[in-house]
Amino acid sequence: MERQVIKNIQSDLKDLGFYTLEVDGFWGSGSQEAWNSLINDYENLLATGVRVEPEQILRRGDRGDHVAELQRELKRVGHNLKVDGDFGPSTERAVKQFQKLVGIVVDGVVGEKTFAVLKGHAYPESLTHNAMKRAANKLEVPIEAIMAVSEVESRGRGFFTNGLPAILFERHIMRRRLVAYTVDPTPYMQKFPDIVNSSPGGYLGGLKEYSRLEEAKSIHTSAALESASWGCYQIMGYHWERLGYESVEEFVYRMKLDENEHLEAFTRFILTDSELHNALKRLDWVTFAKLYNGPAYAKNQYDFKMAKAFKRLTEESVSV
Repeated sequence: MERQVIKNIQSDLKDLGFYTLEVDGFWGSGSQEAWNSLINDYENLLATGVRVEPEQILRRGDRGDHVAELQRELKRVGHNLKVDGDFGPSTERAVKQFQKLVGIVVDGVVGEKTFAVLKGHAYPESLTHNAMKRAANKLEVPIEAIMAVSEVESRGRGFFTNGLPAILFERHIMRRRLVAYTVDPTPYMQKFPDIVNSSPGGYLGGLKEYSRLEEAKSIHTSAALESASWGCYQIMGYHWERLGYESVEEFVYRMKLDENEHLEAFTRFILTDSELHNALKRLDWVTFAKLYNGPAYAKNQYDFKMAKAFKRLTEESVSV
């Protein structure tokens, strides 16, 4: 099965002009180089408006036309599936086999990233399964624990559609950081209340948060970068020193690279907080959510969501 899947991918890469060797079903350096070339061309594809976005996340138990579309795509790349619109065990196995083959997170759940790779327009900055394994080893927890936290906390993609990392600018943090840099925030609070304030707010959401960040940088660059949360796990910039980065600028540079760097920052964040780390190792989701998300964890049911995700992922890893 896997060799046939590889042959189909090689054939697709050949049709796209990236692969010039024999379609033999063996994933060697030539196949990897062709795949990397496809990934590197992603920015050009994005610039011409090529985007693949499913209308919903698909997982085991789902039914309907979207599942049938998924099954057709899986059949196209070599999986022997019945196109019946029923996301059952065989479809889940095929999804996991495909995710493993192309190196993205193996969770059997089909979202924007899996659909994109199936359609031939991969997101080059996507989180990889190997990065998940490395994080699990560093934190001494099951990989399903990392996957569960990521599922609940990562908010989907860690990048906006223009390739910039997802951010949220916090005006109340900006006031604190200005004070830390011995800059009087008072005149800026009066002139730019949406950028410097004693209370949270002023959010524009999405890409518009970058306009707030740029305005804040005109006041004080480092304070501004430290006042935004960055990437999949929304790690605040002011944690840069605690996490072992040389400067907030280096932290931001790494957040701009890919989601694996977002996971690395998250891993460092956990490792530098023994109480948080121990809660994760115990799989104590209530304590972990309370420490990671703050008082609002219960209202948003973060503990319940992570426990539920971990249970599902663990059961799936045993059954497949």
